Amino acid sequence: MNNTFAKDIIEGLTAKNKYLSSKYFYDDNGSRIFQEIMQMPEYYLTDSEFEILSLQAQQIVEALGFNQAFNIIELGAGDGLKTFKLLEYLVNKDIPFNYVPIDISQEAITLLSEKLKERLPKLSLQPKVGDYFEILRETSEHKIPSLLLFLGSNIGNYSEEKASQLLQLFNDNMNSNDKLLIGLDLKKNPITIHNAYYDSLGITKRFNLNLLIRINREFDADFKIDDFDFYCHYNPLNGEVKSYIVSLKAQTVHINTLNTSIHFKQNELIWTELSKKYALSEIEILAHKANFSVKHHFLDCKHYFTDSLWEKLA
Repeated sequence: MNNTFAKDIIEGLTAKNKYLSSKYFYDDNGSRIFQEIMQMPEYYLTDSEFEILSLQAQQIVEALGFNQAFNIIELGAGDGLKTFKLLEYLVNKDIPFNYVPIDISQEAITLLSEKLKERLPKLSLQPKVGDYFEILRETSEHKIPSLLLFLGSNIGNYSEEKASQLLQLFNDNMNSNDKLLIGLDLKKNPITIHNAYYDSLGITKRFNLNLLIRINREFDADFKIDDFDFYCHYNPLNGEVKSYIVSLKAQTVHINTLNTSIHFKQNELIWTELSKKYALSEIEILAHKANFSVKHHFLDCKHYFTDSLWEKLA
């Protein structure tokens, strides 16, 4: 049994304002549903970042300024689709590097490794499953420079305080002059953002409700999925999208493995996810707080998204 998950379920669902962490979305089924989300026409994030990494690979590599072999360490690699264009550019140019994709999902890493071995047979591939920081610590003991990839706007899932802490942890586990390429979604027309997270086909709803299905399966709970709904809201002033699961009636859910019963009022919410959007000026502040300097913002043509290159300060 996953003890951290168990503790977080009890803590979150017995809180005055109920919540569950979005990091638990990504069991194997959740990862598959997220692939569907990334293929939705409304979900501009994937296309925007794919465009950046496809069309600006050369500029990104030149901006690194690494004059020797290096590691590309991708945190939360997923299906690696976006990163492929950057890897392809490096392989085709015979630039020496190792690709170290890290993910918590064994299935995601297995599929990614198979795909890359087939499409880029010359790629030096060192996949890892597990905790980012343990693997980062091991890698930072090697003397060759590293580029960390934290793509897909993952940093937007953290509150301002938690984002700063996470970035400081990255910094602590990097060597001087290592670089970080970080994906951040930018503030834009609120309607564009709303449509990306509240899709008409209900895929994002399935993604959220899968969290309850996971708790049913792993902890012998009896969430009745039809008695819950999904809602999300974008606040253009602070750039925050917040997602919720809604209890459609007063009900009690039993989580048998944890010997716990959770009472819901009608229309009570479970907060599941934060997805923050940034202004460029906010990104500069975020970087400096964690002891990075911003080298360059690589933007898509619509300026919806940036992959920003940061350097660890000595």
